[in-house]
Amino acid sequence: MTTNRRTFLQMLSAGAVTASFPASIARALEIEANDRTRSIEDVEHIVILMQENRSFDHYFGSLRGVRGFGDPRVAKLPNGDPVWYQPDGKGRYVLPFRPDVANLGLAFIEDTDHGWNKTHVAWNNGVYDGWVEQKSSISMTHLTRQDIPFHYALADAFTVCDDYHCSLLGPTDPNRYHMWTGWVGNDGSGGGPVLDNAEAGYGWSTYPERLVKAGISWKIYQDQGLGLNAAQYWGWGPPYIGNYGDNSLLYFHQYQNATPGTPLFEGALTGTDINALTGTNPQVAAHLVDQFRADVLANKLPQVSWIVAPEVYCEHPNWPANYGAWYIAQFLDALTANPKVWAKTAFFLTYDENDGLFDHKVPPTPPANRAQGISTVPTTNELMAGLSSFMDGPIGLGVRVPMVVISPWSKGGYVSSEVFDHTSLIRFIEARYAGSNPGLVESNITPWRRAVAGDLTSAFNFRNPNAKVVALPSTAAYVPPDQSPAGTYVLAPPANQALPAQETGVRPARPVPYRLSAHGTANFHDGTFALHFGNEGKTAVYQVRSGNSSQGPWTYTVGSGAEVADTYAITANNLSGYDLSVYGPNGFFRGFKGSVGKGSANLDVRVTENAEENSITLAGTNRSAGPVTIQLKNGYTGEVLSSAVGAGASGAHTFSLNGTHGWYDFTIEVAEDAGLRYQVAGHVETGEESFTDPAIAV
Repeated sequence: MTTNRRTFLQMLSAGAVTASFPASIARALEIEANDRTRSIEDVEHIVILMQENRSFDHYFGSLRGVRGFGDPRVAKLPNGDPVWYQPDGKGRYVLPFRPDVANLGLAFIEDTDHGWNKTHVAWNNGVYDGWVEQKSSISMTHLTRQDIPFHYALADAFTVCDDYHCSLLGPTDPNRYHMWTGWVGNDGSGGGPVLDNAEAGYGWSTYPERLVKAGISWKIYQDQGLGLNAAQYWGWGPPYIGNYGDNSLLYFHQYQNATPGTPLFEGALTGTDINALTGTNPQVAAHLVDQFRADVLANKLPQVSWIVAPEVYCEHPNWPANYGAWYIAQFLDALTANPKVWAKTAFFLTYDENDGLFDHKVPPTPPANRAQGISTVPTTNELMAGLSSFMDGPIGLGVRVPMVVISPWSKGGYVSSEVFDHTSLIRFIEARYAGSNPGLVESNITPWRRAVAGDLTSAFNFRNPNAKVVALPSTAAYVPPDQSPAGTYVLAPPANQALPAQETGVRPARPVPYRLSAHGTANFHDGTFALHFGNEGKTAVYQVRSGNSSQGPWTYTVGSGAEVADTYAITANNLSGYDLSVYGPNGFFRGFKGSVGKGSANLDVRVTENAEENSITLAGTNRSAGPVTIQLKNGYTGEVLSSAVGAGASGAHTFSLNGTHGWYDFTIEVAEDAGLRYQVAGHVETGEESFTDPAIAV
């Protein structure tokens, strides 16, 4: 049964405390997946809905089990504060905060700057300390389950990706170009590189053109203004009409010059006929849903579909988040109206960029030069320099944004923590169809980005998709009211600030393809500290930050099977010692703090992960001049082991990780040297499903 706007409003008004999913979403959890081959070949329909301008922490920072506000190993600013404590330029800081607004999910909140230049200044070469100064305190706002319960319920029912990034440190159009073309004309071809929303007309190749050549059916579902003012209503018309300018293919010459009857015209330049409907009629969106539903019921849904929302439903911050909740629900209702179609569908819900909204995970980026790090993967066309209106810097990856993978193969409230970006959507289409047609491999995607970002297949369980979900999550969802408030809410941080709470508990986790290692050694002879990075799994980006120097941060892209080493001067820089922190995907962390002065302890600690036994072995050698007493603390159990180790002697201890789902966090200290502290933390990847980090929001 289809739920109309008014009925939805009555069911899920602000006075409602809890409600189950709409019947169609409950059906989505019950309908079994097409599992003919138990592989990605069973996917016959790929549907992508890209909404507007929300960061991951802004929406899901308080969601149970994800890398949110309870992240135990968050990057630190040069003053030692976690990145949550964003300086305001006046000697104070602003923490993430929930605005004191009733019914926040239906509030009109302010937009913030999300252009290339201010975003790069806020990012600050990875220092990550300019959010409030560049984008105001509004950037630190966030919502909770009570505000956007429908979004949280989707995450509880399906799979949420907590390391999915927008593609570019900047605005809407360039990020959407990554989704539809793989890049922004990075090499200067076709009018690129495009780093803003100029919409001047471009000519590089697009992915739908590859679909046409391969005979893959595709379509963009959108409203248009036939009979009114087509040029206006394609984009910047009244908010219930058009596509808010978000069909970025319309800015390419090959589409602008397409004629009726040609594949590009029929796929990208047609839409719902809204002739004779007024610009303030909220039922306009229903016409688009009806067209989509009709194709689903008639078994005419294309192999690849993109949905482009009118402004009012796109979740852009100057429109309420829960207008989007109602909109999303309509499409899920339409998909599940034909169980045979839903059984073969992968539906991706994501957001084009973060607006100016803060997220605490520093995005992985390539080094601009040797002083900023190393990449074993070519960084060609990923670094912008010498452009008149834009400051130098990497294109991306951009800030984390929400991604929920909604399909019969993604049920169960899972988290996927592989690194993804918008080109991953193209990669998923490649994974499904390029095996029989190599022409579908998108050459616009750069080598660095193709290596670092995954193809989203790890967010699915194609082998055993039909496990039953035991219970549906409780939720209260919202629907857009018929009338819009006159203005936006002006938001201000509270007088008494505190880091937001995150829901406690773990979630089931999809396997991730990382096998990481980072080993550090101090050289007392020449006053340096060396880091060695290894990688036996998928290409990963390591980020290194210094706690006692203005140097850095540094970034290291290490390809599969590759190794990288770097050395950091201590005495030559007049530093009292070393304090280096290494961050990698999925909670990987190594910390090295100590001194190379006379009488300081010198340990060589090596970590060996055993995937088969789900265990970890810590092996240490005492390189100090005399004996030391090593204290080893297990951060998950609280257990402390103490052992006296003579000069030059070695020892090892193996720990089973079955009780922590493969997670480990050990601190190594020396009784005779209070300044030495090493920390090793992460997750042993077995290739099987697991659970999220128990240390999150304990």
